[in-house]
Amino acid sequence: MLWNKIIAAAAWAALAAVSGCAPRQAATGPEGWTPHAPRAEIRPAFFHEPFGGPGGGGCLVVSAERREGQDGWWAKTFPVEGGRPYRFSARRKATGVAVPRRSCVARIVWRDEQGRPVRGEDDVARPVYPRDGDADADGWTEVADTYVVPSGAAAAVVELGLRWAPGGTVRWSDVSLLPADSPPSRKVRLAAVHFRPGGGKTPQDNREQFAPLIAEAARQKADLVCLGECLTDAFTGMSHVEAAEPVPGPSTEYFGSLARRHNLYVVAGILERQGELVYNTAVLLGPDGRLVGSYRKVCLPREEIEAGVAPGADYPVFDTRFGRVGMMVCWDVHFPEVARNLAARGAEVIALPIWGGNPTLAAARAIENQVFLVTSTYSDRADWMKTGVWDPRGRLIAEGEKWGTVVTAEVDLGPPVPWLHLGDFRGRIPRERPVGEND
Repeated sequence: MLWNKIIAAAAWAALAAVSGCAPRQAATGPEGWTPHAPRAEIRPAFFHEPFGGPGGGGCLVVSAERREGQDGWWAKTFPVEGGRPYRFSARRKATGVAVPRRSCVARIVWRDEQGRPVRGEDDVARPVYPRDGDADADGWTEVADTYVVPSGAAAAVVELGLRWAPGGTVRWSDVSLLPADSPPSRKVRLAAVHFRPGGGKTPQDNREQFAPLIAEAARQKADLVCLGECLTDAFTGMSHVEAAEPVPGPSTEYFGSLARRHNLYVVAGILERQGELVYNTAVLLGPDGRLVGSYRKVCLPREEIEAGVAPGADYPVFDTRFGRVGMMVCWDVHFPEVARNLAARGAEVIALPIWGGNPTLAAARAIENQVFLVTSTYSDRADWMKTGVWDPRGRLIAEGEKWGTVVTAEVDLGPPVPWLHLGDFRGRIPRERPVGEND
């Protein structure tokens, strides 16, 4: 039996080398896999490559003609036990597909013993969308996630598809859905200072006023604390240009020492100078005291433009010991592109030093990207921006009310927030959002 497989594999490899493609079995999948499409007229082609895949164990192929709108998927039903965690994993390789995260989609649909939709606590248990990992050297991407099966489910229909990719092909291999350990909790304490510096004449005067507040955040066991915008010139009478400094520089050194002393991350808004250019910048200092990274404000209001401040042009996201962090600054919150770009690059928490702004837009940025937003404002208007922590539902779960205080909220970055009628909105975003510059 083994010798026969070796001979067959060798023959397949020889044919593939000569023809440039693998031998296929059309529209018939192994072990219960069946092809599907929403409508016959947009049905792509389906094939099974018995010895395809990264390990030669076979793969399922969906291939589109060079015309718009084709959509189809392979499906198989797996038995599951309600209330138990299961780990889904598959390998995917796309060729000729412009945006794989949107066109090459794995989906899991929960069903009861009669094949009917499963009811959740207050809604139908909606399908879930496993996440894409990084591609290996051969172009195979792991698509995987762990889910607790809805209590009423007895079956999981796994769908592996290709859609909206004229001339594209996707191969799916190494598919499994197996009992697993429960998804780990990823709790983190996010903090924001509600403070306006006063009486300072220099950047150092202002920096020093934040030291006791960072100590207070540490006392509240914060993992990350967000400080205010342009804190090196705020209320000093200095201009942005006069307060500007290099990065790394005096502010990153000062706040880095405090981050190291208190074993937390610090986000601070400062003015940065590089050559003749001045930027409104947020810096992230790590618990080792080093500069993790910086973000230059992309969206500038007219006042900063008139003052000669230059806009940034990138949306960096940084790995920390608790998750992935992005930053934006003040006016950025009024435009959806900044938070969207950060979230598309993997940000789970976005820190926002902000002078003032519309709090409804802070809630919107958290909702539409399913991230936690941490804000530190100088505003004292009741209808204007708040200091605090916003959750993926857009709720202000911690709010600064008294000047000179620190607010903290413990959040869990692990489980998605289920939405009525939408299900796992966080999982749906990369599969359904428009094509953007991160694609």
